[in-house]
Amino acid sequence: MLELRRISAGYTGAAVLHDVDLIVPAGSTVALLGPNGAGKTTLLRVAGGTLRPMRGQILVDGSDVTGRQPHDLVRYGVCTVPEGRAVFPNLSVRENLTLFADGHSSALDLAVEAFPTLGRRMNQRAGSMSGGEQQMVALARAYLQNPRLVLLDEVSMGLAPVVVDEVFEFLATVRERGASLLLVEQYVGKALALADYVVLLARGRVQFVGEPQELDEEKIFSSYAGLESAGASSAQGVPR
Repeated sequence: MLELRRISAGYTGAAVLHDVDLIVPAGSTVALLGPNGAGKTTLLRVAGGTLRPMRGQILVDGSDVTGRQPHDLVRYGVCTVPEGRAVFPNLSVRENLTLFADGHSSALDLAVEAFPTLGRRMNQRAGSMSGGEQQMVALARAYLQNPRLVLLDEVSMGLAPVVVDEVFEFLATVRERGASLLLVEQYVGKALALADYVVLLARGRVQFVGEPQELDEEKIFSSYAGLESAGASSAQGVPR
């Protein structure tokens, strides 16, 4: 569903990612793990169209979308849920969800089905809700836009454990509906439980690609500690 080929990217001329290959097979969940500063958010920005790569190619379902803007990628079925509370704080919950649903008000029922709490908050200003409730509004777009590929950046950041559990239950439902997920997540155990494949990133390079059961604690520790040698594996280990 998503393929990144030899991506190098960064900011103000300084590369953060170096020749990164990554594949998200259709209908699968890929957990992108690594220490702070590894380049995970940069990679999601490249995949979501908010950062143009210095070099490399981006394909969505076989179509070359390199250089396309985020609103163009929506037409290819790409949905991005960025880090933080990605809502319009001065709009009501209803208005936020209607915008995400591109004006189709009937889709609001889907959001309430996913997060029943939102049904009691429709007329409340989104910015006045708790962090967890705001994240529910942001995540609901992964239902309302009926995407084929969802890019998620630390969506559990700062949430209470009970809300984190609800978020991961929601992500499992999104996957069951047929969407492919590329997930950056601080809760490693929960990410591995959801994932079909794992990619470890450190110092802007892929260190490991494989299935969760192939990844031992030593491999995770080494990657997060930045001890692995660069370029240990390539994305060729993930089936298309």
